[in-house]
Amino acid sequence: MKKTLSLLLAMLMVFSMAACGAKEEPAPAPAPAETTAETTTEAPAEPAEPQFQSQILFCGSTSLYPIMSSLASSFTETYVTWDKVDASMPASNISIYVAPGGSGVGVAAAIDGTADFGMLARDIKSKEVESLGEHYGEYVVARDALTVSVNMENPICSVMNDMDTDTIRKIFCGEITTWDQVEASLPAETINVYIRDLSGGAYEVFQKAIMGDSEIVASATQSASMTELATNITNDKWGIGYAGYGAYNKANAEKQVLFAMKVDGIEATEENIISGTYTVQRPVMFVTGDEISASEQAFIDYIFSEIGFDVVEKNGYIPAFTK
Repeated sequence: MKKTLSLLLAMLMVFSMAACGAKEEPAPAPAPAETTAETTTEAPAEPAEPQFQSQILFCGSTSLYPIMSSLASSFTETYVTWDKVDASMPASNISIYVAPGGSGVGVAAAIDGTADFGMLARDIKSKEVESLGEHYGEYVVARDALTVSVNMENPICSVMNDMDTDTIRKIFCGEITTWDQVEASLPAETINVYIRDLSGGAYEVFQKAIMGDSEIVASATQSASMTELATNITNDKWGIGYAGYGAYNKANAEKQVLFAMKVDGIEATEENIISGTYTVQRPVMFVTGDEISASEQAFIDYIFSEIGFDVVEKNGYIPAFTK
């Protein structure tokens, strides 16, 4: 039985921003009748059928949030009530909530039962899989990568297009602090580092792929989402950050504002991400520790339909499934 999470309930918004709140609780089974010597021959009561789940809650990754929010909205607008999805389901209103909060928050919500599904933009850890239990299930929606991006107005864009891992590490840990230390012809402007906040999956991915045992410089500006991170770099001529592939593509959709460096000679292209050649990458997925209900399965089928494929692409990501 899912517990109620009061945190963020004031922020609840259907299909766009909702708190990692409680699932619907099934109605309590009727109390068993008292038995006496005269009633021992009474037939046992039939077990109560489980209550239909009309509400579904996703919580976690801000990278997956816009995809799931869009799909929740279109699914509800298309069907309105569950019987329109499947005639065997009741005519109750469809309620799908999606709440951003970071990958760590998402998997924790799935583990403690305050959300039906936790959204992640990183590999799940073995201890998290163990905590989710025997009914663990994962659904990879998209592939994403972390681009080492700078502002398009930074003069480095006309000087070099590639950085090795060690140079990137030194910039992000604060060993290299000005642009002329990266390339002598550049001005001695201070390098401003932008990262995701520590609860985001991107932080862990970048730490593992680039930083190793080195810590990110304390002066780095943390961003609450990938969209915010990309915007921060866009607004700072002397900035650098690890903008997600999806956020990078969306930022550049109308006008080239960000420039992505190759990493160790490998460009962050769809082909290189899919093949694994570009190694600073991650899955974008949702997980659960519960058995899948009929309503959940119906929405999952919708996510992995042609409609879902198009939404993933529209958000700049690489779909992890085919049409």
